Order: sequence, then structure tokens, then C-alpha cells
Amino acid sequence: MITSIAARDARYPIGSGHGSDAIHKEPVYSYAVTLLRDDKGRTGSGLAFTLGAGNDLVCAAAQFYAQRLVGKDIEEIMADFGARQKTMADEQQFRWLGPHKGIVQLALSSVTNACWDLWAKSRGVPLWKLLLDLTPEQIVATLDLSYLEDELTREQALKIIRDAQPTRASREGVLKSGYPGYDTSVGWFNYPDEQVRENCKRALAAGFTAMKLKVGSPDPERDIRRANIVREVAGEKVRVMLDANQQWTLPQALAICPRLRAMNPFWIEEPTHPDDVIGHRTLAEAIAPVKLALGEHVPNRVVFKNYLQVKCAGFIQVDAVRVAGVSEFITVSLLCRKYGVPVVPHVGDMGQLHQHLVLFNRIALNHEIVFLEHIPHLRPHFVNPCSVHAGVYETPTAIGASCDLR
Repeated sequence: MITSIAARDARYPIGSGHGSDAIHKEPVYSYAVTLLRDDKGRTGSGLAFTLGAGNDLVCAAAQFYAQRLVGKDIEEIMADFGARQKTMADEQQFRWLGPHKGIVQLALSSVTNACWDLWAKSRGVPLWKLLLDLTPEQIVATLDLSYLEDELTREQALKIIRDAQPTRASREGVLKSGYPGYDTSVGWFNYPDEQVRENCKRALAAGFTAMKLKVGSPDPERDIRRANIVREVAGEKVRVMLDANQQWTLPQALAICPRLRAMNPFWIEEPTHPDDVIGHRTLAEAIAPVKLALGEHVPNRVVFKNYLQVKCAGFIQVDAVRVAGVSEFITVSLLCRKYGVPVVPHVGDMGQLHQHLVLFNRIALNHEIVFLEHIPHLRPHFVNPCSVHAGVYETPTAIGASCDLR
């Protein structure tokens, strides 16, 4: 039974240009942490990610939601978590502040992720193992599928999971081989050109076969020059992604993306405003066959539904510490499976939580393996930091969701 709750405002200035992009020049990597303590002495830790200012507001909202769980058993909570999460999201006064976006959605993410962590800890297994042990019915019971009825009903969600079950064993090898990663830290926006060049060399030496560069400079010639530096160092066989972090207007994106196509990007990420679904469709059609990667700042399943419906996303980057936690992540993964679009999460959690979720996606939902983003800057702050060797995430063995902070 949950006996007490707390919210922790954890902020980590990282400096030295780390984490910088075209919009967020001086980020303070921060977590709104929900802590759920039970009568057995266990603590569920849930994260939502911010860049500093306003993190305290997310903590206050998380405390509001978490208070409703005191006195309840985690098995009781998770048995119908989808309905419970909907009730929390629809709390009338808080819903006005969203709905399903912004501070209240981040708060719900933090609380939801704490519930999943506590559930895994109560069963004594890593989160990926808990997810794989659940029946299709138990998985779907944790999901809020409202507003998706035109695309994903309960019966359709169950069918996707059940249809993947007969071939699950053929995909379990990923637990031994590990899940491939890609290096985001080679090309932060504020890094000078020579540092980008040296970081690319280090990433290759560390075993990474994919890496990402931040673009979106006021002078597009800077972006083109730096993209060519990465391609020159990496060679033609390495996947190179370009990330504008929403900096361009649609006309700007339509002008620069065709010029960047020459260096053969694996994707162009967040080229314009994340709410502009039709704008992304226009751009996707204009720059094909180059694909767009979308979703880092998409707050909920409904907007992801719209992106999939207009068929503009080559990759979906749903982040379980921005949408309403693990449950909504799974919901979006089911939508993507229906549409045949790969899920490559954005890792606001630094890959701690998502290393579990991509294993579930691969084994239980038969999603293709692409790779998982790797950002190392907060590694010392986690009790069980993810283990990445030769460019590959090793399967976590500690119980829970790997989200406990020191």
C-alpha cells in the first residue's frame, strides 16, 4: 500500500555547450520527480523532463495527482490504470490547464512513471521483464485509449499484441545482443566545428554506427558546412541525422532541407513547429525520400494520431517523460505499429526508462529495431546508469525502471 508521496525538483546545470540546440542555448537538464513510498519500504521513482525554469510547477502538479494514490495498493492501481489515468487527466480544474499538454501532462507523466517503477519493484523484476510478463489484457488495461476510437479500439490494441505473440521467441535475442544506440552528443549546437569533428571520431571509436548533428543556425551555410564535416568524418555507411529543434518556419525548412539532402541524412528531425501537422506533411512531400523524425515535443496520443493519419512521419520520437508516461508511450507505439512507422524515442530520461520500453516494443509488438538515442551527461546522477558498450545498450538487470536518482 502507498503510504506517502513526495515530489523532488532535481536540476543539473551541464554547461560547456552540452545539450545546446538552435532553440535551447543554455539548458539546465531537470527532472520533476515523483516518489511513491509503500508499506514494504519500496519507493517508486517517476521522471518528467524539463530544462529548468518551471520544473517546480511540474512538481507541484505531480504532487496534486500523486496524493490520490495514497492508501492504495500498487496492484490495485495498475489493474485498471488506463481508467485511473483518464480520471486524473480529466480532473476538471487541472484539465483546463491542458488538456493533455504542458505542465499538467508532464506531471501526469512523472506520476505514471513512478507507478510503473513501483509495480516492477513490487514484483522484483526490471520494467522490461514486467512488461513482457503481462498478458495482452493486462497491458491494454493500463492504457487510456480515449479519443483514439477512430483508429485504435481496445479490440484492435489487443489484436496487435496477440498477433505478435507467436513469433516473440524469435525476437528475444535482443535481450542478449543489446539494443543499438546512436550518439546525440557529437554535434551540440554550441560546439565549434573542430569539436564536432573530434566528437565524430570519438563516437566511431566507441562503436557507434549512427550520430546526430544540431542544425537551425541563422546562417544556413553553417548548417551545411557542419553537416558535411560529420558526413566526411563518419563516411557513407554511418547514419547521420540532422535536428533543427523546431527552429525553421515552413518556408525556411522548404528552402534549406533540399540543400541538406546532398549529405544523405538518415532523417531530418523537428524541422518546424511541432503542432503544425499539415506543415510537416507539406515538407515531407517536398523532400522525399528523405524522412522526417517527429515527436520530441508532441504532448499526447491525439497529436501523434494526426501525424500518423497524414503520413508525414518517417520515424516517431515519442518520449515517455513528456507524454503521460509509460502507458501513453505504449499507446503511441501501438498506433505506430498499426501504421508501420518505427518508434525511435527521444530520451529526456537519458535512456534510463526507454531502454526498457524499446525491448518491449521489439519483443511484444514486433517493432523493427532502429536504434535508441544516447546522451551521457546525467549518467553520474543515476543509481543504476544505463550501460552502453560498443554503441549498444546492454539489457538492464536491476529491478524497476532504472530511474532512481542519487
